[in-house]
Amino acid sequence: MAPSNGLGTAGFVLGLIGLIFSPIPIIGIIAWPLVIVGLILSLVGHARVRRGAANNGGLAITGIVLSAIGLVVCVIWAVAVSKAVVDTANSLPTSPASQSQAAASNAPVSADAAAATKHTVVYKVTGTGKAASITYTTDGMTTSSQASNVKLPWEKTIELPAGDAFQVVSILAQGSGKGTIKVAIEVDGKVVKEATADGYGVANASDNIGTLGN
Repeated sequence: MAPSNGLGTAGFVLGLIGLIFSPIPIIGIIAWPLVIVGLILSLVGHARVRRGAANNGGLAITGIVLSAIGLVVCVIWAVAVSKAVVDTANSLPTSPASQSQAAASNAPVSADAAAATKHTVVYKVTGTGKAASITYTTDGMTTSSQASNVKLPWEKTIELPAGDAFQVVSILAQGSGKGTIKVAIEVDGKVVKEATADGYGVANASDNIGTLGN
């Protein structure tokens, strides 16, 4: 029988602890290294199973999933905190000159100008067969959607308001065990981020597009 897979077990434990800590304010900051290291160890453990050097593939895959979910939660928390900081700064009193500029900005705009105030975001997932799961942000902040057992290729188009200092787009997809899975984020027709993974690996891409066009 193949030897036990210590790396896969360690990845599972770190991923589980990181996922538990990730939604907790302040304390959740320690989840970042836990889920990242857990994801790496779980991926290495899964690779050992595929080579026949270990026999607990299920535990390693579970570690990958837990670590990936914990990482997404950490990213969402970071975005939420950043957004709160920006909102607080924007709530401070403005000078009369700034108020005049704001009033001028409320004037009617043309259809072309209105279109320029939005970003068109396209999430794409390609690869062999199906994706076990796909998770992506939908509002540029903390809201996300998920799909399971998705036939590839897959894509989703959303629109986000332009001009905000923080406008995060993120997608995470887990492979179904065969071949390579690839994720890509297109903003206004341009690819801004890509990532790939093999087997049951997780491809994760994210970016802050709030400063585009500013």
